[in-house]
Amino acid sequence: MPGSTDGATRTMGALTVGSLVAVTAYTVALGGNGWLWFGWVVLGLVTLCLMLLHGR
Repeated sequence: MPGSTDGATRTMGALTVGSLVAVTAYTVALGGNGWLWFGWVVLGLVTLCLMLLHGR
């Protein structure tokens, strides 16, 4: 169904949000790490693409 979100997309979204929380907590506790933020941005873009593809 167009516009619906299947289980894989919901799981990927939850993983993206959870990793954002983890990366933010790591940055606050131990200092910034550019590779963690780069990885999170890539994960976010993959999630966004997945949502756009499943939204069609």
